[in-house]
Amino acid sequence: MLKLFSVERWGESCVRRPALRVISYLCPMFPEYDVIVVGAGHAGCEAAAAAANMGSRVLLVTMNMQTIAQMSCNPAMGGIAKGQIVREIDAMGGYSGIVSDRSTIQFRMLNRSKGPAMWSPRTQNDRMLFAAVWREMLEQTPNVDFYQDMVKGLLVKDGRVEGVQTGLGHDIKAKAVVLTNGTFLNGVIHIGEKQFGGGRVAEKAATGITEQLVSLGFESDRLKTGTPPRIDGRSLDYSKMTEQKGDDEVVGFSYLPTPRVQPQAQRSCWITYTSPEVHEVLKTGFDRSPMYQGRIQGVGPRYCPSIEDKINRFAERERHQLFVEPEGWNTVEIYVNGFSTSLPESVQFEALRMVPGFENCRMFRPGYAIEYDYFPPTQLRYSLETKLIGNLFFAGQINGTTGYEEAACQGLMAGINAHRKATGQDPLILKRSEAYIGVLIDDLISKGTEEPYRMFTSRAEFRTLLRQDNADLRLTELSYRLGLASQERMDRVLDKKAGVEKVKTMTAELTLEPEEVNGFLEARDSAPLTQKQRVQQLLLRPGITFPDLFRQVPKVAAVFGGFSEETLEQADIQLKYDVYIQKERELVDRMSQMEDLPIPDNFNYDKVHALSAEARQKFGRIRPGTLGQASRISGVTPSDVQILMVYMGR
Repeated sequence: MLKLFSVERWGESCVRRPALRVISYLCPMFPEYDVIVVGAGHAGCEAAAAAANMGSRVLLVTMNMQTIAQMSCNPAMGGIAKGQIVREIDAMGGYSGIVSDRSTIQFRMLNRSKGPAMWSPRTQNDRMLFAAVWREMLEQTPNVDFYQDMVKGLLVKDGRVEGVQTGLGHDIKAKAVVLTNGTFLNGVIHIGEKQFGGGRVAEKAATGITEQLVSLGFESDRLKTGTPPRIDGRSLDYSKMTEQKGDDEVVGFSYLPTPRVQPQAQRSCWITYTSPEVHEVLKTGFDRSPMYQGRIQGVGPRYCPSIEDKINRFAERERHQLFVEPEGWNTVEIYVNGFSTSLPESVQFEALRMVPGFENCRMFRPGYAIEYDYFPPTQLRYSLETKLIGNLFFAGQINGTTGYEEAACQGLMAGINAHRKATGQDPLILKRSEAYIGVLIDDLISKGTEEPYRMFTSRAEFRTLLRQDNADLRLTELSYRLGLASQERMDRVLDKKAGVEKVKTMTAELTLEPEEVNGFLEARDSAPLTQKQRVQQLLLRPGITFPDLFRQVPKVAAVFGGFSEETLEQADIQLKYDVYIQKERELVDRMSQMEDLPIPDNFNYDKVHALSAEARQKFGRIRPGTLGQASRISGVTPSDVQILMVYMGR
C-alpha cells in the first residue's frame, strides 16, 4: 500500500509529514459539515440544536467556549411578549424554555390582571447555571461539534457560501452557514471618555466579516446597547426597598415536565427609585458622556434607554424605577435593572450611592455601552437566508434585534431552514397568525429596523390567538412533522387537545344547584343563582375561573378530578373567549388571501408607473414575496397595493 503521510501526535495536535507525496488527508481535522453556526449566544445555541436535532451534522464555532449562552445583560428570560416567544420556542422543540426552567430562581406571570392574551411568563435566572445547563444540553445533543476560534471570513463561490475561514487559518466546508455574531462585529465599548474594542467586557471584538460582506454588496450600519453596573449585594440595605416576591404557583416555560423551582424557595427581587439628587449627580457627567459628545454613532434601544437618556428625554419626571435583581443562587452579585449607563465610573458610583438602599454600595464593575455592526434585515428572505448569498443565514442581533428571546427564536428558525436548505427542502415560514416568531420575522423583513427591535404584544394583531398558554397547540404538531419536536411532546399535545375537548363537553352537561355554588359566587361578588345552571354558563362570568371553581366547589372537583390544572385552564380560556377567537380567525382568513398571492422574484416594479416613487423604490429594494408582505412595508399605501394587484392580474 502506498504510504501518503506519517502522523506524529503531541497532545491534541496532529502533524502530517510527507512520505512520498500528499494526494489528500485521510483524516482531516474538519469534515464537511451540513451546517456551521458562527457564534454561541442565544441565537447560535438554538440554531445549532435545531439543525442537529433534525439530522444535520453541525459545527458550532465560538471565540470562547467558556461563554456559551452567556446572559450578557440581565439574568432573566421572558416578560411582556417575550415570554410568549420562549413558550413558542419550547413548543417547537427548542431548548430555551427547558434551560430557563432548570435555572430559575424566581418565576412570575406578568399581566395576570388582564386577559389571557396579555399573560406573559418571566423568570429570574441563575446566570452561571443558565449557561452551564445550555452547554450541557448542547454537549448531549448528537451531531453537534464545537470549535473555539474566530471566524474572520466566509468561503463564497458562485454566489453561494461554502464554509468559513477562521483566525487560525482553517477553511471549514459546509452546505449552509448561520451567522449569529451578536454585538461582536467590530464592537466598541464606551465608559465615559474611555473606549476600546470588544464584543463584551473583557472579550475581543470580531473583525473581517463585516468588511467581506460589504464588499459582496451587503449594506451594514451601527447600533448600540448598554448594561448597568453590577453591585455587591452584601453592601445594600434592603429594608429601604420594596420586596418583589415570585408567584405562589410556578408555571414555567416548558411544556415538558422539567424540574422547576419550588415556590417557597424563590429568591426575591427588590424595587427602589432614583431621585432629583441622583439625577443632578448624573448630569455632572454628561460632558464626558460618549452619547452626548458624539462618540457613539449607533442608535440605542428606544424601549430600554440608558439612565442618562431617561433623564434627558423625561426631564419632567422626578424619579425612575430600579429593579434590584440577584444574579443567582450562590452569588452576592446584583444587577441594577433600569440603570444602564455609559457615564464615567466615578459618576456612576457617586449617583448610585444616593439611591435608597445603595448608600454604602460597592461596585463590582461599571456599566458600559457597546456599539456594533448589524445588517438591515430587509436583505433577508423569510427563511432568514440572505438574498445576495445562497445558503447564508443571519440570526439575532446581526439583524438589528435586541433581547435574548428575539435572538433565540431567530436562531431556531435559521437552524431549521439551514438544515432544510442543506437537504434540498423548502423553507419553513411561520405566518403572523401562527406565532409571535412569525410577527417578528415579518416585521424585520418587511419593515426593516433602524433601532434595536424589541417584541411587544401590540405588534401582534392576532394576539388573542397567539397566547402563551396555547403555543404547544399551535406549533408542536408542525414541528413534529418537520422532525424537530419529539414524540413525547406530540403525545402530550394530543392528550391535552383531547382533554380540553372532553372538559368543554362535560361543562355543557354538568349543572350546579344554587346551594352547591352560591357561597363561592358570593365570596367573589358574583350574583347568586336562583336556579340550577350549567358549569359552562358559570364560566362565562367575569372573575370566575375553572381552577378556582375546581378548588372551591366539591361537586366540580369530584367530576373533573382526573384533569390537570393546565387542561382546565385551557378549556376555561377557550370557553370564555370563543367569540373573540372566532372573529380573529375570520380576520386571518381574509388576510390570508393576500398572503397567498405571490410576487415573482424578478418582477420589474419600475414598469409600473402608477406606483408612487417611494413604493417603487422600497419594492425594488425589499423584493416582497407576496402581496401581503408588500402591504406591510413602511411607506406603502393601500393605493400602491391595489395598483400592484391590478397589474399582477393583467
